[in-house]
Amino acid sequence: MLRHLFTKGCNGLRISCHLVPRRRHVRSVLPLTCAGLQQISIRRFCAGHPAEKDALQTKEDKSGQAESINLNQWKMVMRSQAKKVDEDFEGSKDEDLDEDGDDCKPSSSLEATREMVSMWRQAGKLVPQEMTEDEVQTLSELTTKSSRKKYLKYLAIREGHRLSRKEKQVQRRAEREAAVKEKENSADDGSDQEGSKIQNSLFLKFWGHSFDRVYAWRIAQAMLFDQPLVFDFSYESNMSRREVENTVSQMLEVEGWNRRAINPFHLHFCNLQPDGSYHRELVKRYTPEVWDRLLVTSTERHYIDLFPREQLVYLTADSPNVLHSFDHSKIYIIGALVDRSIQPGLSLANAKRLKLATARLPLDEFLHWESGAKNLTLDQMIRIMLSIKVTGKWEEALTFVPGRKHDGLLPTPDKTFEYK
Repeated sequence: MLRHLFTKGCNGLRISCHLVPRRRHVRSVLPLTCAGLQQISIRRFCAGHPAEKDALQTKEDKSGQAESINLNQWKMVMRSQAKKVDEDFEGSKDEDLDEDGDDCKPSSSLEATREMVSMWRQAGKLVPQEMTEDEVQTLSELTTKSSRKKYLKYLAIREGHRLSRKEKQVQRRAEREAAVKEKENSADDGSDQEGSKIQNSLFLKFWGHSFDRVYAWRIAQAMLFDQPLVFDFSYESNMSRREVENTVSQMLEVEGWNRRAINPFHLHFCNLQPDGSYHRELVKRYTPEVWDRLLVTSTERHYIDLFPREQLVYLTADSPNVLHSFDHSKIYIIGALVDRSIQPGLSLANAKRLKLATARLPLDEFLHWESGAKNLTLDQMIRIMLSIKVTGKWEEALTFVPGRKHDGLLPTPDKTFEYK
């Protein structure tokens, strides 16, 4: 009986001993839970590979990965740096707006803009190689990243066109110089005796500056005795910067066509503010010296203060009245605007607010008009007005309407148009 109880007690003690972990097992667990966790690299968890696989990697493999950086990875790094510079650029602009009165603020903003453009250029984005101070200032004033990208793309494309034109000019100059040298060599050899005789003439060559004198004399006469034509520059607040630049480009063509015309108008640039974007762009394109000598009347006054109200006629495509005849006693007004967003009724509302007479060109009466707005560019308008002024025939004047907008002239007009 005692032997049986002793055997049973020993068996129970053996089972309970198996439930208690040995001391060496506890020692093996503690390093894994405490210090071992700190020794595991964070890279093993981020890469998604097991710790055992990373532990088996050799130093040669790591160096091989460092040397396998390709161009795409480099671009990604540069673009990330450009993004960081862009964020710094935004931060510098915010600091400049918050801290007024500091003289270093504009320069710091411009430097941040130049650094951003440089980083974008290194990242392979479409940006110009050179930028003027005005262009950098305009870029720094843009508020969104998309607008800056569009503006830099526009500058890069314009720079490419300018470089292409310069290359063509250099090539043509080299060809002319080569032709002159070849002609001189042939004349020295006596092989071009007939050509040298043709160059001798009784008539003097009519040089370009002689044409300029004739054009200037005609414009001076028109400013004294001829019919005025008014361009309204009061739409500056309704257009973006690009639209203002396009308007000024068309106004340069307007002045050129009128200057070379046989019977030019006396051009009036009304509502042209001296500190406005119109005036700055015009002076920039013409240069201050040429702008001061330009034979046009530019004023900040309103046309209703310069001319009798009953003689003014505002030409707008939205007018319900058709210009049946060209009246030399009237003073026609054309809005100096380029409306890419096509805001209908803008010039008509301006004329109605001033209680002026309005008219539109007889496009539907003479042309097979296709679908689309009947807005014409400023250079097309001046050519139409110059033609109708001299000939009095709408069939000839409307030939300056682009052919893509209509399908030819109508065989017979719906109404009889007369010329006064």
